[in-house]
This record gives sequence, C-alpha cells and structure tokens, in this order.
Amino acid sequence: MLKNNWHIVGLSAVFSVVCLQHHFMFLAYFVWMLYLALFRRPDWKIVIASLFAFLFFLHHFPSPEPGTVPSSPFKERNEMYIGTIEGPVEQTEKRLEFLYHDSNSDELMLAYHFFNEAEETNDHAVGQLKTGARCNISGKKQLPDAARNPYQFDYRKYLHQQGIVYQLQIDSLDELNCEQHHFMEHIYSLRKKLLSLTAERLETETASWAQALVFGEDRLLEEETIELFQRWGLSHILAISGLHIGIVVGLMYWLLVRRSLLTKENAQWFIIAFLPVYAMLAGGQPSVWRASSMVIFAILLQKSNIRFSYSDIVNIIFLTLLLMDEYIIYHIGFQLSFAVTFGLILSAKWMKQTNSNMVRILQISFVSQMMILPLQVHYFFIFQPLSILLNLIVVPYFSFFVIPSMFMLLPMLLMPNSLLVVAENCFLAIHSFVMKGIGLFDKYAHTPLLIGDFPIYFALIYYVVFLIFMTSLERKEIVKSFRFGMMIVLFLILLSLRPYFSPVGTVTMLDIGQGDAYIIELPFRKGVFIIDAGSSVTFGDFLPSDRVYKQIIRPYLWGRGIYEIDAVFLSHQDIDHTGSMEFLVKEFGVKEVIISNFHEWSNEESGLWKDENIKITTATFNEVLNRNGQQFQVMSPSDDFGSDNDNSLVLYTEIGGKRWLFTGDAGKTAELKMVDYYPSLRFDVLKVGHHGSNTSTDERFIQAAEPRYALISAGVDNRYGHPTDEVIHVLEEEGVTIYRTDRHGAVQYLFKGEEGSFRPFLKE
Repeated sequence: MLKNNWHIVGLSAVFSVVCLQHHFMFLAYFVWMLYLALFRRPDWKIVIASLFAFLFFLHHFPSPEPGTVPSSPFKERNEMYIGTIEGPVEQTEKRLEFLYHDSNSDELMLAYHFFNEAEETNDHAVGQLKTGARCNISGKKQLPDAARNPYQFDYRKYLHQQGIVYQLQIDSLDELNCEQHHFMEHIYSLRKKLLSLTAERLETETASWAQALVFGEDRLLEEETIELFQRWGLSHILAISGLHIGIVVGLMYWLLVRRSLLTKENAQWFIIAFLPVYAMLAGGQPSVWRASSMVIFAILLQKSNIRFSYSDIVNIIFLTLLLMDEYIIYHIGFQLSFAVTFGLILSAKWMKQTNSNMVRILQISFVSQMMILPLQVHYFFIFQPLSILLNLIVVPYFSFFVIPSMFMLLPMLLMPNSLLVVAENCFLAIHSFVMKGIGLFDKYAHTPLLIGDFPIYFALIYYVVFLIFMTSLERKEIVKSFRFGMMIVLFLILLSLRPYFSPVGTVTMLDIGQGDAYIIELPFRKGVFIIDAGSSVTFGDFLPSDRVYKQIIRPYLWGRGIYEIDAVFLSHQDIDHTGSMEFLVKEFGVKEVIISNFHEWSNEESGLWKDENIKITTATFNEVLNRNGQQFQVMSPSDDFGSDNDNSLVLYTEIGGKRWLFTGDAGKTAELKMVDYYPSLRFDVLKVGHHGSNTSTDERFIQAAEPRYALISAGVDNRYGHPTDEVIHVLEEEGVTIYRTDRHGAVQYLFKGEEGSFRPFLKE
C-alpha cells in the first residue's frame, strides 16, 4: 500500500523531531497532511500510516535539549561504579575515553582519563579496558560543560543527543578491575592495529588521509584542513558515506568477480557479510551505516525478486535506522547524508535528461549543496556560493583518485618498503599540488555569504521553494524554474541582510572566562564595535591561545552575521584583553584599532595590523570619537598612572537609552581621578574594572556616579577570587544590579530606540 510513497512516512518522522524543538511546526505538518488528503488524493492508508509514524516518532525520539540542572551545586566525589564498557576504547597520548554503562543507575556515561607527564602508563590496566568488559571503576561523576554564550558549541547538549548525561572522570587507573569482553572487541582491536600500521608505515600526511577516508578517523588531519573543508561544504568527503561504500563495493566486485575468485552470487553474499564489519572498522558513524545498509538491502531485494523504487529503499533504511537508534536523528553526519540522498533521488529524472557526464556531475554538486544549505548554515553559519564549482572539481578528484588510492595503499602496507615509498611519493606529488590549488582558491575566491542563524520557518520556506524549482526544471518549464531560482537567490540575500533591517541593537558581554570581550551592534547594522578581545594562554610558553576565539568570539560573530568590524577598542595590552586580536584580524574585516596613548604595542602587533591594512588610532584624554554616528568619549587615562591596568582606556558612551562606562582594568586611582575631572559624571551601566578585583570599584566612585547596573567579566572558580566580596558589597550597598559571567554566562542588553533590557544567557 505504501509502494512509491515511503517518502511521505519518512518526512513525517522528520517533522516529528522538528516539532519536538519548534512546537509551531505542528501546524505546518497538519496543513501538509490536509493538503495531501484533500488535493493530492492519495490512498487514505498512506495518510493514516504517516500520521501513525509522526505520533510514534514524536514519542520515540528523546528531547533534543538536556534536562534542567538542579539549582543546588552538583557534588563531585570519588565513588566506585560497576558497569559495562560499550563501544570502542579510544586512546591517544594524552587521553583515554570510552562509553560506560553504569549498572546501578542504568546511565550511559562518557568515562575519561588524562595521562599526565609524571604518570607511567599502566599497560595492565589499559589492557583490561575492552568492549563489553564489566569493570569496577573509581571516578568522579560530572556534568559536561554547557554553552555559556550565544552560538557557542554546547558540549552538554551534544552528549545528551547521544544518550549521555554525565561524564566519569577517572583520576587513577590503579583501582581498575575488569573481566570478560565482547566479541566486538576483536573488530575494534583490528581497527586500532590498522590505524597504528598506517601511522607507522606511511608519512604523516598520507596516513592522515588514509585514516580519515578509509577508517573515519580524522585526528591526524590538520585542523586547518578540516576547517577548509567545512568552509567550502566539502565535509561530506571526509565522512565515510555512499561515495566511499560505492568504491569499496566496486573494488571488491572487481577483485572477486572479474578475477574469478567467486561467482557473482557468492560475491554478493560476501559483500553482505563484509559491509557491517567494514562499517565498524570505519568508526561506525551513521553515514557509513546508512550507505552500507542501502547496499545490503538492495542486494537482498534483488535476490528475493522484490521490486522497490530507490526512493522507497532509502526511506525504509532511514526509518529502520531511526527505530534502531533513537538518538541517530541528532547526528550531523546522518542529517547531511540523508539530505543529500533525498535530494539526488528527487532530482533523478532531471539528471537523466542529459547525456553529458560533466553536466551530470555539475548537477549532483548543485543539488547536494542546495539540499544541505540550511543544515550547513545552521551548524557553520556560512554558505559559499562558489562551493558548487569547487565541488565540481574536488568531488571527482577524491572519487576517482584519492579514495581509491587510499584503499589500494592498504594492502601495500604489507609489501616491501621500496614499493610502498614509490606509490606513496606518487600520491603525495599529485595530492600536495591539488591541495595547494584548493588553498589558493580559498585565499582568492573566499567570498562567503554570512547568513548567521537559519530559523526553522525560513528552512521550511526554502525547501518548499527549492522543491518547486527542481520540479520546474524536471518538466523543462524554463521561465517558471528561473523565477523560483531567482526567488531562492533573493531569499538567501535577504537572510544575510536581516541585520540591516532590524531596529534592535545589542551590547553583549561575552563569557570568555578570566578576560574581557564586549561587542556593540547598532540598530540597522550601522556599526559593529568590539571593546577588548581577550584570550587564555597556552601552557608552557604563555602565548595567546586561539581557543577563546574559535569557540566563543568567532561563533558569536558568525552567528550574528557579522563579517566586518568598524572599530576595536583595546583598553590595554594584557592578553586577557587583547589575546584574540591576532586571530580576529585575519578572518574579519577590522577597519580600525583604537588604543590609548599609553598602550605599548609590540612589533608583532604593529606588523600584523599593517599587513591587514588596519587603521591605528591613538585616543587621548577627553577626546570624543565619532564612529558611524556613535560617540565614545575618552575618560581616562588623564595621566601616566605608572601601571598598565590604571592606564586602561576608559570609554563613556550612550546606547539604548543608557549611559555606559567601559573601564578595562582601571583601578581606584583612575576612578577617583575621573571623579575629580568630571564631578557631574553619571552613568547607568558600569563595566566593573579588573574583573571585580578589590583594586577597583572604589566606594566614593560608585556613590558619585550612581550606576544602576554592573557588568563583571570573571572566570568560573578563578584562582584570583574575582569578583571579591569587597566589590560585591560596595555595589550591593548602593543598590546596583549585578551581572557577572561566572554566574550568568554571556549577558546581552537588547534595545530598540531608548528602551532596552538585560538578558543573561544562563539562569541562576
């Protein structure tokens, strides 16, 4: 009864998970069902089956959001746990990690252990950790870190969507006791040995591609390469999916049948038995299970003389995987893989209208990119219009050269080194040249459409318009397809231009730990300003780390659709205020950097800013800076106070009906000096100096200025004890409302005209 209509059931399952996150989508689903019932006139059994699937999966899928955390502090203490190891045990030089199912609580936890330099590796204990082993483990149960800023990666939510609520920190492996293990351990052990063999026998670059493309392990790939592929919508190449499985099956068929090792019938049975094993060797990711399942199912149907359309096969596999694992729907690889597959199925008739392989490759690239566009923007905020052209070159290159080369190199690992070196050098000579070409393309053709977040109702509209566009192409309705194609282009442009039509402005205090980063966005995108862009430091050499920039600052700017910054004000040269600047100026269009006349900038900073053609402005005491209609008055330093902190650039400005004072790390000396120079100084919002240290926030200063709100940027449980009880007492005595990043996470002030309100990211 569902023949050629399984896609309706599959879409019903998709609607159910969307409705879990966006309740208003219930209406969209029932409007669609009503449309099918009244206008498309399908068999009522299909409508009933679809409604059943919708209601079933609505209860089958877990909530996408983690449960609320108790307001009382979560107590971490060492306890003994009895449970079973599930899945492979991952080990690197620094970390040991595995999934652990606690028998008492029936909870799945992510257990981990860090190897420190002073610790000798306990080979006996590590050797006990095997898939299926029942282990007694002493450790601390922890809540994973949650996002503390808008658009920041939420690790707690990420684990929750895999069925993991807690982490288990194992401080020592000495008390570990395990027994038995599962037969799956043999497969995972073989995977480890093959990964180790590739790392030993191949050059690092070759090994990184072999591990990524054959075994789904991307740890050896350079972070720059992974980010490059993400920027250009090429991540699907790194995820083992239909392309890779097709090559595996093709190579096996050629080896077994064409070389007369097996009959066609027996070769098919061998492939059916081999693909699940390979799926586990390849890391067991949803995309590889999807592709393997489709091949196995297609072979079994052929043997049974049962006829199903390709669309029905895909949707049956889709629904089967959802039934087997209720969390798989939240996996990004699963989402991207099926989105592309559905798109290619829907456009199959259009593609058959051409006899040119080159045109067909372009069509596949186009459909693939357009199908994943909302998902790509949702996860990465960026869409590269030229990615379709780059895919046209890169996908065939990887399909016909790189991936087959990696599979052919595997058996050569057992051959004499001389043969392996020749084959590897040939590969590297070609591949290095092509990767340099991709790098040059990225450098000179990097013109992204920075859309920011992609609301779900916009995604629904996008897919409806895209479906009509593709249907028009299939029917050769050129004028209609052109109109809807232009509609898609205009739709994407309007999405990226949303900030320029918005009357709402924001001032955001980002939570970067023990450091400052404030971002001011004027209404209608008239101006974007940053006051300080701090970072943490790397261990050992104490240089600025890119962690804060990549995990907090850049995602926020991309999520807000910001690609150009009108001015960055740097209060002083401390790393916790300036450390992210070297990363920021390389990826965003920073027009101007404004510093005080006491700011001592290094030759490295000077050279970097000049290389990026950034204007450097030295602001002096009492100067009024007008940038894009927004005025900033320099209130300090009036003199050389003899310390970097007290010489911080202090700015006064009026935003959203409130008067603001940004103080950097200025201390009491600078504060009282401002009171002397400006007896009538009043402001509503104070950026508390020096993270709430008792060196700032003098009581006389607060009494004179009468602030109503105080913003304090301080790290959670920081070793300095910021903000101090003394500062909090002074502010509370004067009735000041306090927002602090260690408790509230990021804090935003949203305003329209002269009215606005503060919104903390975390609720106390």
